[in-house]
Amino acid sequence: MTKILTGGIGKVEVTRTIGALGLDALDVTASSDIDAAMKLRAGQADYYLGTCHTGAGASLGVLVGLMGSAACHTFGRSVPDAAEIDTLLAEGKKVFGFSMDQIDTIAPLMARAIAARG
Repeated sequence: MTKILTGGIGKVEVTRTIGALGLDALDVTASSDIDAAMKLRAGQADYYLGTCHTGAGASLGVLVGLMGSAACHTFGRSVPDAAEIDTLLAEGKKVFGFSMDQIDTIAPLMARAIAARG
């Protein structure tokens, strides 16, 4: 099972949105950013989805610092398509940030792409 941690100001909404999809291959849990970084580094979690008002600042600040920028990607306020998400996952990105007003669109896209990777 793939473990996704959610963080930032919309972590509960992201957790609920992904949970409502009923993807059995995913375990989604709300977390703090520091706890998420430690779990990702220890192999106790696979991905982190963080939210803030811009999708580029507070959603990833701690994770970029502790995981390194190579593991992180921010969508900011843009909405990716499935192909862009697949490319980022194939490149090894584990940490993603996006804005609060994009949760209903980006969280399901991310969840489905991650679940499809097994």
